[in-house]
Amino acid sequence: MRALLLSISLLSLGGCVSSTAKMMPMGKNPSLPAIQQQTSTQRLLQGLPAAERPVPVAVYNFSDQTGQFRASETGQTLSRAVSQGGTSILMKALQDAGRRNWFTVLERENLSNLLNERQIIREMRERYLGETKVNPEALPSLLFAGVILSGGVVGYDTSTMTGGAGAGFLGISARTEYRQDTVTVALRAVSVRTGEVLAQVTTTKSIASYAVGGGAFRYVGFKQLLEAETGMTTNEPDQVALQQAIEKAVYALIMEGAEQQLWAFSDAKRGSELLASYRDEREGKVTAEQVREATKKAEKRQKKQKPARKVEAKPTANATPARPKIAAVQQVPLRGPQTIAETELTHSAPRNPATGKSEPTARPGN
Repeated sequence: MRALLLSISLLSLGGCVSSTAKMMPMGKNPSLPAIQQQTSTQRLLQGLPAAERPVPVAVYNFSDQTGQFRASETGQTLSRAVSQGGTSILMKALQDAGRRNWFTVLERENLSNLLNERQIIREMRERYLGETKVNPEALPSLLFAGVILSGGVVGYDTSTMTGGAGAGFLGISARTEYRQDTVTVALRAVSVRTGEVLAQVTTTKSIASYAVGGGAFRYVGFKQLLEAETGMTTNEPDQVALQQAIEKAVYALIMEGAEQQLWAFSDAKRGSELLASYRDEREGKVTAEQVREATKKAEKRQKKQKPARKVEAKPTANATPARPKIAAVQQVPLRGPQTIAETELTHSAPRNPATGKSEPTARPGN
């Protein structure tokens, strides 16, 4: 009987170890690197319809504004509570929006390094080619942004929800524990021309931690004590939670700007459906999960719809040729004198009347 109980205990411990190894998300060998899987908010951003015109934006800094350090069982540590790479995560989320069809992201975090490299190019061309003025074709001027995106991680609350349960009988027990933290992100869009805050959003994301365990503590014979214990803990990565919060903030900023007519979707019908879902989520009528499911269903319906066949009209002998349409620039107001179209036109290089091709011009001091 004692040998049977000992064998059962060893088998249960071995089963827990094997199940823990199977639940590791990095693959069969946890020591090998793996590509990070797409999150639900990242797929939501990539599924957005394209914008009428990409918006040039600059991100200087998206930092941790909480000032909190990571807490441990022994006390506070010197590590920060959240990731310090918020700027890189934000720039990746901006590129994921509409699969690079919403924003033209400009490098500003390491602007000094960029300007130093451009200065090296000038000096090399001046020394070896004898150029007193740098050829604009070799070193065109930098693009400027019409909108600056700023903000940061404004809150990190620990143990916003805790709980657990346990039971034991005749020396055999089992328990489970639960803890939840919350990270808060703020993002705003500022007009470069006027300095006005065009739109501002705030998003939150919960970080869950689970722990399950069990044990046995009983006498199986005279002076023979059986003691066994096993457990497993699952912690949601803080970096992934911060990434999802930033991606949700970018999604909300796009919707807020479209609602205020700062920019618009190329597909007006699809854009109006997304705006309606966003308003319902903002007002608390639906949850984020319901919005995600509705978005998936709409994407499936859109893929199933076959494009209508175009019927070409045959020209008649007496028909007069149609005049070509003149392309017009659609201007979307940016709540000020400058417009998105004006910002884009300033990025375009002037055309040579002889060749009809664009020729970039050099900006003084670059």
